[in-house]
Amino acid sequence: MTILLVAVGGGLGAVSRYLLGILIKSRTKERRIPTAMLIVNILGAFGLGLFFGWVYREVPSMVYDDLRYLFIGVGFFGAFTTFSTFSIETSTLIRKKKWGDCALYVGSSIIGSIMCFVLAMMITAG
Repeated sequence: MTILLVAVGGGLGAVSRYLLGILIKSRTKERRIPTAMLIVNILGAFGLGLFFGWVYREVPSMVYDDLRYLFIGVGFFGAFTTFSTFSIETSTLIRKKKWGDCALYVGSSIIGSIMCFVLAMMITAG
């Protein structure tokens, strides 16, 4: 049962990431940094923060037996956000020697995601 929940959540998250990425790319012009995945990853961090704040009111240490977390946290948001694509896009910027763009992308991705997660937790956890 738990593997099925993670799989279904992951499938929904992956498809959502793909569709949102296509939508963002179709509505924005090409930028110096990979904007679509930056937005998706930051939105995913915010969404995960909302989930944790609403359901747990904190970041619990042991939630791997909670079916809600397995479906939404591990499954959906695990597949919605993508560290692998972030790594590919960062490597591409490095290969092209676009150091400033690389620093902007890495910094925006990491700091933006953490800030949005914390903000969402603050909003929902009170």
